[in-house]
Amino acid sequence: MTVLEQPGSSRHTSDLAGPPPAWRPRVDPAPLLPDAEPYRLLGTDAAGRLDPGLLKRLYTELVRGRRYNTQATALTRQGRLAVYPSSTGQEACQVAAALALQEQDWLFPSYRDTLAAVARGLDPVQALTLLRGDWHTGYDPYEHRIAPLCTPLATQLPHAVGLAHAARLKGDDVVALAMVGDGGTSEGDFHEALNFAAVWQAPVVFLVQNNGFAISVPLAKQSAAPTLAHKAVGYGMPGRLVDGNDAPALHEVLTDAVRRAREGGGPTLVEAVTYRLEAHTNADDATRYRTDAEVESWRAHDPIALLERALTDRALLDDAFATATRDGAERLAADLRERMHAEAPLAPMDLFDHVFTQQTSQLRSQAAQLRAELDAEAEGAEAPESATGTVAPAQEARP
Repeated sequence: MTVLEQPGSSRHTSDLAGPPPAWRPRVDPAPLLPDAEPYRLLGTDAAGRLDPGLLKRLYTELVRGRRYNTQATALTRQGRLAVYPSSTGQEACQVAAALALQEQDWLFPSYRDTLAAVARGLDPVQALTLLRGDWHTGYDPYEHRIAPLCTPLATQLPHAVGLAHAARLKGDDVVALAMVGDGGTSEGDFHEALNFAAVWQAPVVFLVQNNGFAISVPLAKQSAAPTLAHKAVGYGMPGRLVDGNDAPALHEVLTDAVRRAREGGGPTLVEAVTYRLEAHTNADDATRYRTDAEVESWRAHDPIALLERALTDRALLDDAFATATRDGAERLAADLRERMHAEAPLAPMDLFDHVFTQQTSQLRSQAAQLRAELDAEAEGAEAPESATGTVAPAQEARP
């Protein structure tokens, strides 16, 4: 017998047909649901109404982005980068994310999103410095409003929410756009970030690049949801499902989500359905878990090819524009190649800068140990005086 069934209780069994009113959802879930199919513009009637200037800018950035990816991959094979997670095939996601933001907004990239940082205006060499292994980040996040490239999965998402929430409290006109892969949605940071963002109504946009695999794990083995965009409903924010290779469609969806966040509408989760044509990184053998036929089927849905067809149909892709676009991409690649082949001047003691505002005792101890080793090495490189009083040639100190 329960407490409510005790003799003298004023409650009757009929009163217990359902829970009290407090359980009811705060919002109607219907408007939060994503479309049944990914949103598209290219290949539809709406494509003919798209701004020609926007289409040409998107195309220019996509071609530059593809050339950037191929050059960075080549640099990795030449030993100039320790690792490179290519975004080949996902360039539309990278470019649209960068172009949807205003100057004062913040971009929170993952390790695969160096192209998004470059499309936002970051020097390509600085974007690759972390992957080269030379520096903690390679650029000033505050100057460029690009958070440090994030190697741990999804840890950048709570950071984006925190920055966006703080900006809202201060009254700053700032939106944060955080990028993550489908594998990152299985991390606890993803769920915590979405929950905080929705409760606080933080001005943040989450862009999930669903490229089919978390390294070698297919999406079906990490999520049973109808789509990743459906996860938004459980947190109380809209979910948008969009063709991630349709650059204008993705740009429209992200721009709308950023506008909504800026106007106080809260966060949005956007799932972009795309595909990485290259392996996870240069250390990955993608043939172990996917077929060549699958890859080739996605090449037919290449974001550059889709946009080229749209531009051609509207007579916007003439020889002069195409040549200028390719030449610009080649200049970017040549500059990147030349500067990445130059040996960067490195100061070992810089390892201890920009880790903490005030160094910990462990860092001070480690810095002192390294300084002692460097001083001893420098002293050993000095020429000792020989028995005859002459000085032997000094040995060159190791870099």
